[in-house]
Amino acid sequence: MSAPHIPILRQGRVHKSLDVQIVPKLGSDEPAAEISFACADMIKYDLNKMGQARAALKKFSCRELVEITKRAGEIFLEDSLPVGIDGAMQSPEDYVLSLAATSGLPHALIRMNMKRLGGIFADIETIFRGLTRGLDWDVLDQGYGEQGGAPVSFSATTSELAVILPSNSPAVNALWIPAIAMKIPVLLKPGREEPWTPWRVIQAFIKAGCPAEAFSLYPTQHDGSGTIIRRAGRVMLFGDDSTVKQYEHDPRIEVHGTGYSKFLIGEDEIDHWEKYLDSIVESVSANSGRSCICTSTIVVPRHGDEIARAVAKRLAEIKPLAQDDPNAKLSGFANPMFAEWINEAVEKGLKSAGAVDVTAEFREGERFQQRDGMNYLQPTIVRVDSFDEELAIREFLFPFASVVECPQSEMLDKIGYSLVVTAVTRDVEWINQLFDCPHIDRLNIGNVPTNRIKWDQPHEGNLFEFLYTRRSFQIAEIA
Repeated sequence: MSAPHIPILRQGRVHKSLDVQIVPKLGSDEPAAEISFACADMIKYDLNKMGQARAALKKFSCRELVEITKRAGEIFLEDSLPVGIDGAMQSPEDYVLSLAATSGLPHALIRMNMKRLGGIFADIETIFRGLTRGLDWDVLDQGYGEQGGAPVSFSATTSELAVILPSNSPAVNALWIPAIAMKIPVLLKPGREEPWTPWRVIQAFIKAGCPAEAFSLYPTQHDGSGTIIRRAGRVMLFGDDSTVKQYEHDPRIEVHGTGYSKFLIGEDEIDHWEKYLDSIVESVSANSGRSCICTSTIVVPRHGDEIARAVAKRLAEIKPLAQDDPNAKLSGFANPMFAEWINEAVEKGLKSAGAVDVTAEFREGERFQQRDGMNYLQPTIVRVDSFDEELAIREFLFPFASVVECPQSEMLDKIGYSLVVTAVTRDVEWINQLFDCPHIDRLNIGNVPTNRIKWDQPHEGNLFEFLYTRRSFQIAEIA
């Protein structure tokens, strides 16, 4: 089969652009996909008509959209779906192969992410209850009702949810899926190497009975992305700190940048650190370390050297393997220069006398590896003397973490912003301080890996509160 053409979707209408780009299979010149690119003027024009997409969704009750969402999840996992514009169909296995060919993710990790996405579809009711604190779906249908015995009313803040997606992990699509059941259409800008997942999710929704008008997909360049960010009513933006920081105070934009997630062990449990080794290893290495909820700093009051060596020894078992190897846990890099840049950044930090690559003792060969035409970075654990070291609080797109010793009494002043913190402790006073800490977004108390999240308790923003605002109201009889 020739490489499929991924078109632009304009409120469900297929559009093939004159501006076409080829995404090659990693490690070869063979095309994996041909993609239509949207220009900024097209996006501006279409954004003015997003009210029509919203109207198409409002014809359905939330209950109907919930059932459609559940069916879409089954279809996403099990069915062959249209791909491109030539009538070709993509089976679930074809999807795995296509995504692996452009992203560098091994098949086992793609299937894991598929399963996670399937869970989002299936658990949509639980997710909604968590995001709304128990609101009845019917309140969104009529605009008002009761919650906890009190009258409530909600109105949409936008006609669309625009999402600037990355290429690093298909599971990020989980964050926008619930918007459909909330009657908010989506406008997606896919990552260059990862058009497959948003396209497949859209096709699953449409096959399940959702109106096609609810979905827009715009592969585009920087000018198109800028137009979406500036003009859409609500924007979910993924990127590194240099990309998202300029928008962090814009209420229209929910930024998803570097996570700087951390694993802390308290004074009362540190002498039993071996019991928590499995959780630390999972926290650092899950999803090939590509998630913002993966641990990038391990903070302990003592035993730092022993913990660093133990974690490094375990992570050194994770090696570059063939993409179809069921034991593959390490992803290659779609952009080979990116792997080289990250490796140089790590090496630069290791030039300090206060930072040591503990993994070097256990791994085979250098950190930077090449296999099957792709570049890999082998897992790395760095032991640092203090939080002043350059590598103490850094996050990279592979399994990487620093280990730093710090008195428990100073940890919360030192760790800085953290998307997720796992704190292993029974100290009630410290637990209360952790809950009161303003720069921790999501807090796990106890032996919970940082990558284990519950979607009904969002770890970065609340989608319902982002898309709806509560209004005061009263209804009186008219004489």
